[in-house]
Amino acid sequence: MDAAQDRIGSETQVPGSEAGAGVVTEGIEEGQEIDFVTMGMFIIDEIEYPPPRPPAVDVLGGAGTYSALGARLFSPPPLSRTVGWIVDQGSDFPGPLTSLIASWETSALLRLDDTRLTTRGWNGYDNPSDPSHRSFRYTTPKKRLIASDLSGTPLLQARAIHLICSPNRCRELVPSIISQRKAESPGTAYTRPLFIWEPVPDLCTPDELLNCTNALPLVDICSPNHAELAGFMGCTGLDPLTNEIDTAQVERACEQLLASMPLQSYTLVVRTGPKGCYVARNGGRKRTTPSSNPAKGQPKKKKEYIRGGLQPDTDMFSLFAGLMQDSEGHVAREEIEVDPGIEKWFPAYFGEEEAKGKVVDPTGGGNTFLGGLAVALARGKGVEEACAWGNVAASFAIEQVGMPVLGRGEGGEEVWNGAVVEERLRGYLERV
Repeated sequence: MDAAQDRIGSETQVPGSEAGAGVVTEGIEEGQEIDFVTMGMFIIDEIEYPPPRPPAVDVLGGAGTYSALGARLFSPPPLSRTVGWIVDQGSDFPGPLTSLIASWETSALLRLDDTRLTTRGWNGYDNPSDPSHRSFRYTTPKKRLIASDLSGTPLLQARAIHLICSPNRCRELVPSIISQRKAESPGTAYTRPLFIWEPVPDLCTPDELLNCTNALPLVDICSPNHAELAGFMGCTGLDPLTNEIDTAQVERACEQLLASMPLQSYTLVVRTGPKGCYVARNGGRKRTTPSSNPAKGQPKKKKEYIRGGLQPDTDMFSLFAGLMQDSEGHVAREEIEVDPGIEKWFPAYFGEEEAKGKVVDPTGGGNTFLGGLAVALARGKGVEEACAWGNVAASFAIEQVGMPVLGRGEGGEEVWNGAVVEERLRGYLERV
């Protein structure tokens, strides 16, 4: 389970947490194009380690921050301004964090409310012998983002929107965002954004499975991690003998979930930590729009209909995958294009042996993955290449506690932790 995701917890709204008196907002330049925006929260972390290691305080964190990092890694200036997120600052907000956020040069909507404290969380280790398990609790009231927070800003028109919420809240947020987007789109400029949905872990249970399937038609990508997917299916996602992630369970759970949705194509991207990610998309129909204005001199193609019962030459696969009928109940076969689907594993950037010396803190790796994946999709990449972007993005998040260090290379190029993101991506693509 990704620790930064786990911090979302329950979804009760803190009374009086909406913007109001005492709030000062630092906006975004009007007309700024936005490729990516996250609805994840901003959190300042305190991390308490087993003695004698001293605690780390005022650590930049939260699912929103890490997903913004994932998109920002692939967005050197001026492209960095296409990365949007919301930072709710309380009266206790540390000045150094403001400077760190500014150094990323993103379209961060900074909202200072001196009537409240910044959302903060405590991280500690219950079992010093198991450094992989970290407990979390909020130490100040949290500020959850809602659809209206995007209203009146360029963030509302983002090409890709990252949601982290329960299935029912997903079903509320998507229509609300679309409605506001239509209302604020000039003229006929409305376009539907891509929605990348990350379920909150505490509501990934068998009782929520039906709500999950009802949310799938609203989003473009559903991305639980292995434990969250297993939670929906009533299992652990772990091999009972080794206690490691069970890849067969992941594949079986995806197959079962997608099999329950046979009439349309859906995409699951399951994040599996050290094992990378698994992409599963069921085959389904693609609707193609035939030309309404054929070239001059070219006869309009006559539709080929299947009337009545089955014929010897009936294409059964296309017939059942398409299920597209006209007003008379005829199937227009030339309008059916079949999506064969995907079932594919992508390894983590660091191999399991290499990870022992490279991975310092896995917190936020899953959120960072989704920021990289979402911004790739927003820029026209296919889901398979987008997964490569996500795995590379996650590699930068887990090399240290907190955020990777942004700097400049010898040639003036942007580097993170001393590495050029594009070079790391190129190397990963050559391997996979």
